[in-house]
Amino acid sequence: MFRAAAALRGALSGKTLVRCDIRVPKYATVDLAGHVVDEVLSRGKHLFIRIGPASVHSHLKMEGEWRVVAQKPRTPVRDYRVRAVLAAADVTALGLDLGVLEVLDRARDMAAVSHLGPDLLGPDWDPETAAERLTAQPDRPLAETLLDQRVMAGVGNVYCNELCFLVGRLPTSPVGAAGDPARLVARAHALLRANRDRARRTTTGDSRPGRELWVYGRRGLPCRRCGTPIRYDPDGPRVRYWCPFCQR
Repeated sequence: MFRAAAALRGALSGKTLVRCDIRVPKYATVDLAGHVVDEVLSRGKHLFIRIGPASVHSHLKMEGEWRVVAQKPRTPVRDYRVRAVLAAADVTALGLDLGVLEVLDRARDMAAVSHLGPDLLGPDWDPETAAERLTAQPDRPLAETLLDQRVMAGVGNVYCNELCFLVGRLPTSPVGAAGDPARLVARAHALLRANRDRARRTTTGDSRPGRELWVYGRRGLPCRRCGTPIRYDPDGPRVRYWCPFCQR
């Protein structure tokens, strides 16, 4: 979402919309054409496009994406996945398969994300608050806690599995057993910052294909540290990967 916001900011900021098509029944009559795109920002996994008096708020969930195309504003967009069309004179932004799409009052748009913890990639990043929230329930499973956006905003399932490996703990182990919370929070922050501008993320420090990650997506392959086959559990709300030797 951080990269999507950067792409949309570069394409639309300071430009006047000539077309606004929100393909959600509740907001189908909203037309922001004629207004300038003032700002595009991300907050955790949420994105806000501030246009005149309104803010177009979206969340990708698992399948969504924002795509910028060099397309004439009035070119028909017939793709059934498109939920939003925002066009300026020389570029069009398409929101496809967006899990959440709504148009908010710009003056109160941040209320939609007031429940989130400190944003790992935001200007308001606060490691002390994140560490406090991380250990507020010490018996809670580590992976579940890392994925809770109220603790800190931005950790997805890939980073969650990789962080569990890096601290040497099973995803199901209690968060209170994960060691120094400040160190874990700092590690999460470092991983996301290192990858915020990369289309191909890496947690190992090696960006060559097939070498980018420690455990995620490596079911049955040898652990990069000890050679033990990586285990995999597809059950539950999120898929888990771990090394049964390196993680306790």
